[in-house]
Amino acid sequence: MNEMKSLTEIVMPQLAESLVSAQIDKWLKQPGDEIDVYEPLCEVLTDKVNAELPSTVKGKLVKILVGDGEKVEVGTPICLIETEGEAASDQASAGERDIAEISSEPLPSEEADQSMRHRYSPAVQKLAAEHQVPLSAMKGTGLGGRITRKDVLAYLESSPRSGRGESASDVSIDPKMALRTTGLHLTEPPRVPEVEVEADHKQDGRRGEYFIDVTPIRNTIARNMRQSVTEIPHAWTTIEVDVTNIVVLRNKMKDEFVKREGVNLTYLAFVMKAVVNAIKDYPIMNSVWAVDKIIVKRDINISLAVGTEDALLTPVIRNADHKTIAGLARDIDDLARKTREGKITLNDLQGGTFTVNNTGSFGSILSYPIINYPQAAILSFESIVKRPVVINDMIAVRSMANICLSLDHRILDGVICGRFLQRVKENLESYNLETKLY
Repeated sequence: MNEMKSLTEIVMPQLAESLVSAQIDKWLKQPGDEIDVYEPLCEVLTDKVNAELPSTVKGKLVKILVGDGEKVEVGTPICLIETEGEAASDQASAGERDIAEISSEPLPSEEADQSMRHRYSPAVQKLAAEHQVPLSAMKGTGLGGRITRKDVLAYLESSPRSGRGESASDVSIDPKMALRTTGLHLTEPPRVPEVEVEADHKQDGRRGEYFIDVTPIRNTIARNMRQSVTEIPHAWTTIEVDVTNIVVLRNKMKDEFVKREGVNLTYLAFVMKAVVNAIKDYPIMNSVWAVDKIIVKRDINISLAVGTEDALLTPVIRNADHKTIAGLARDIDDLARKTREGKITLNDLQGGTFTVNNTGSFGSILSYPIINYPQAAILSFESIVKRPVVINDMIAVRSMANICLSLDHRILDGVICGRFLQRVKENLESYNLETKLY
């Protein structure tokens, strides 16, 4: 006797209290695939972070209700999973439908939405040019009829020309086409924004226009930056610091530290420790504006600005004042890696009270950072460069760096910020070979 089969609707969950909608980035499973409990179904884009959406039941994926790139409200069904047994019936939602009814539903018309038909990504154009594939003769399976790289590969596999000693699946894209040359020291290539090219029907020699889809994260960045510069009266100041002793100390300890901890000992860990100790002396730096009062935060939670090719996120190191230089180095490595791998969580991004930005990692020597709303200040640490400086009326070559501070002028003034920066400078220049990392 066959066990009873039923359909379970998987709905878009509320990933955070403030989120009311999310966008399906791409499906990791397709109809017909067997699904286990907690196995990722798709990747979801929210206003704050990207995440994988796990299945809540075990069964077979029957139908996808929301396609790639579509945005849905919380609670909206996104797919149907066929389950078996009594446990399945307990998990099934009230909106389950018969399989026969689903399979008999008409498919969308080919002419229903072809708005993206003549937009091609650089990857598609390059692949088509290499194999002389006529894009105009192909059907696109992407959103709005767009031709994807998979469509081109499928065309090559079904074409006699694919038997030329090089299979379509072996075709790869030159990584130089996907990555910019920057000073960023990344452990792996970051995700790049999808760029589309508008086809030129007039054939007048113009290259067309470039389109970059605005993701929910980019939209949030834009909104927060606009809110910051609109509401906060920004001012900024900078100071020069001699970090020669830090360079010597790090060069001495870095190899042993990697062997012991498995992570790099970066300059940022020393900078963050110096900043945290300065905030202890000037707690007003760790505050927010509340119209009729200034709220000074007791916990020192440092937001770390981490940039990828297509986004800037600020994961938080909580209770940074309770951590050693080694502890900060571990947290910096962990958060930076999770951010660039797309594994950062909403909880990792909340609760920051002061932001530190390592702009020197991509070669900057002077910058004007925008305050991470609603915090009172943000500090950027610039590139370390060797400069001739005067010490006791003698010229010496020292490792120097600038530290820049943007401040909320409603809360902070030049005097207090000048003293704060001087304290950060003193802390940085006080490091020596006797400094303990633990």
